[in-house]
Order: sequence, then structure tokens, then C-alpha cells
Amino acid sequence: MLDQDLARLRAHRNNLSRYRRLLKTKLSDIERRFVERRLAEEQTALEALAADVFPIAFTLPNQPPASAAQGAER
Repeated sequence: MLDQDLARLRAHRNNLSRYRRLLKTKLSDIERRFVERRLAEEQTALEALAADVFPIAFTLPNQPPASAAQGAER
């Protein structure tokens, strides 16, 4: 299962690279809008799949406000 998910992630990443390369070329307005729309769709699909495959999110511990940190230094 993980191998299939990684293959799907790789396919989305490759598609994103392809669309970004296409945007660097000369395109008509219609073509550019199509590629931009596909790029956004691929990015959304990649993010959704990545969140599903790797559900762990790392967060930083709460940091004290800068004013409290300055008061402790005195």
C-alpha cells in the first residue's frame, strides 16, 4: 500500500514539475489558464494525498512572547 501511495505522490510531483516547465514557455491565454488550473488541482491532490499518507503534523511548543523574554534577561 505504501509503495502505491509513494508512486502516486511521485506522479503528482512529476506533473507539478511538468506544468511549471510549461508555464515558462510561450502559451496562449487559454493554454496558460488551463495549465494554471491543472497546476492548482495537482497541488491540491498532492497535499491531500500527503496528509492522508503522512498524517503526523509537527508543531513547535508554545513560545513565550518577546516582551516576557526581554523581562527575564534584565
